[in-house]
Amino acid sequence: MFKPWYSIKTAAACAIAGVLAGSIAAAAPEILIYKDIGDNWWSDDPITAGRFREDLAALTGPEITVRILSVGGAVADGLGIYNALKQHPAKITTINDGVAASIASLIFMAGDIRIVASNSVTMIHAPWAGATGNAAALRDAADMLDAWAVAMAASYAEASGLTKDDIIARYLDGKDHFLTADEALAEGFATQIGEAVPAAAMARASADLQARFPIINQPAAQAANLSPAAAAAITHQEHNMPGTNPPAAPVPNAADIQAIQAKAVSEALAADQVRRDAIAAAAAKYMSHAGMSELVLAMQKDPSVSVEAAGLKILAKMAEGAGPIAGGHSISTVEDEADKRKGAVVAALMVRAGVASADVKAKISGNPYRGDSLLDIAKASLERAGVDYRGRDKMEIVAAAFTQSGSDFPILLENVMHKTLQASYALAADTWRRFCAVGSVSDFRDHPRYRLAALANLQAVNELGEFVNGNIPDGEKARVRVGTKGQIINLSRQAVINDDLGSFVGLANALGRASARTIETDVYALLALNSGAGPTMDDGVALFHANHGNISTGAALSMAAIDADRVQMASQKGVGSNADYLDLRPAALLVPIGLGGTARSINSAEYDPDTANKMQKPNVVRGLFRDVVDTPRLSGTRRYLFADPAEAPVLEVDFLDGNEQPFLELKNGFEVDGASWKIRHDFGVSCVDYRGAVTNAGA
Repeated sequence: MFKPWYSIKTAAACAIAGVLAGSIAAAAPEILIYKDIGDNWWSDDPITAGRFREDLAALTGPEITVRILSVGGAVADGLGIYNALKQHPAKITTINDGVAASIASLIFMAGDIRIVASNSVTMIHAPWAGATGNAAALRDAADMLDAWAVAMAASYAEASGLTKDDIIARYLDGKDHFLTADEALAEGFATQIGEAVPAAAMARASADLQARFPIINQPAAQAANLSPAAAAAITHQEHNMPGTNPPAAPVPNAADIQAIQAKAVSEALAADQVRRDAIAAAAAKYMSHAGMSELVLAMQKDPSVSVEAAGLKILAKMAEGAGPIAGGHSISTVEDEADKRKGAVVAALMVRAGVASADVKAKISGNPYRGDSLLDIAKASLERAGVDYRGRDKMEIVAAAFTQSGSDFPILLENVMHKTLQASYALAADTWRRFCAVGSVSDFRDHPRYRLAALANLQAVNELGEFVNGNIPDGEKARVRVGTKGQIINLSRQAVINDDLGSFVGLANALGRASARTIETDVYALLALNSGAGPTMDDGVALFHANHGNISTGAALSMAAIDADRVQMASQKGVGSNADYLDLRPAALLVPIGLGGTARSINSAEYDPDTANKMQKPNVVRGLFRDVVDTPRLSGTRRYLFADPAEAPVLEVDFLDGNEQPFLELKNGFEVDGASWKIRHDFGVSCVDYRGAVTNAGA
């Protein structure tokens, strides 16, 4: 049976709070993260952030203390823990009890108050991972790590006050950055420095939690210029704690701890010397090569260079200045060359079409296809395929580029269009995401969405000690379904000869926006059914109906009217005869475009905007909505209030296999003298429940 890598002590059971808490109140619930974090292949405790979030949600009270002594772990779990702590209503205090390294340092940033023990180390570095596969798979892995780094940079920046760019440049640059307590405070990562953690107190806390606690001597490791692996040898020195209800563990004295640390440092230095000797031996035969001695010395001094990495650097040094083998027969890496060519052509065309990102534009100066026409690229594709186009007219050249086996011309154009399509789709303004749930289905059939019925309240146990059997009532079921919408666009040979980029790149850009606009239109079309009462549900009545209790008395938009709408939503009950009040609260207000200003004023005003003497009547609905959505797709005075779709979804937009973006498919033309591209988007809009929304016809 697995044990979690964290321990939560409630306020009543916080037995060791007085030992290590310093100025933290002993009554506050306490979380101890004293192991590797998350579901790791090297860990025997695969408990993820999902379990942590569930346990955290059960904690109540105004304050929570999180104590950290961890070398890190899984990035995804660390991000989930950070967000869970930031979203909890309690005041969070995080304490670095010795080491908060890697993703553990990011969790430390979640504290409203962040305390570093005076003898602690905080380590920040970029995320890393192992990857296997071809060049494309490794690039995907690198892109994933970059995305993680950006997400982590936002958290470090929020805590420290530094910009995300500063964090990435200074701390997520591929190196390990160890900060003392003073440095962590100076950089803004910590808000105050606490007392050093006593060795005896640490031992007692370790025994109480039945865990393994590292003995840290990171500054000594740094002074010794150790590699990460050697430093880890110090970091992971562990004590084996006794089992359940053991006798009091002996407390190590300072001399014992110093002896253990000294031994660890000695062993780590010996390991690093082995690394240095192995690098020298690998290069021994090639020391006469120009620059080899300087390279070896640099690699020996750099603790991050392993023996394997040194071998590759030595081979690369030997290859400098080498020419082709056997009179000009060169070796080519076809797949990598093809990827580079495709990227260069796509970038050049997107820059010419005016749809490239700033990053792509910045790199165009060295692009060999910069300024090439479509006909030039068609010729290059034929030449690469081994087809001689000389002696052919332009129409024949373009026709061959589309149809000749081995020509990548259609694929290059498809890639440009696909990138343009998805970029324009992602940038298109939409409002439906602000009040609709997002789901995924595996095929085009109806898929159920269940709402469980409430159980009856607990019954008293009779004088014989007998419990009453409870019935499990039937729930409710809704259905969602996706369909396909799409369009075909054609590119003729004449358009290629005329170098008309707008005829297909411009169309792809417009189609991306149209695809996003189609979902927006379908959502509002569903709401408009039955004169604004929404679609007819499985019970035979509209989404908004008196039977559903989600229509409030018509009244013009005002503080008092919004408050009445709020009461209407909070009065909804769950499924079944035993249902209790759901007590839902509105999160989004949806109004016609003409009422947007009034709606925002009501939501943000400190005093009632409709009261003559505003200083006498506070606005009781101030800040009720986290979002006010106004749209020209609604008219008249009708308004809609939606609860958080994560809590009580009403409208759901589903995508096939979770693929939210439209797709482009290529077909060489037969009816069309060129090529055809088909855009398709697999999605559906459905109504899944009525309890999380209220409408008011206004006045």
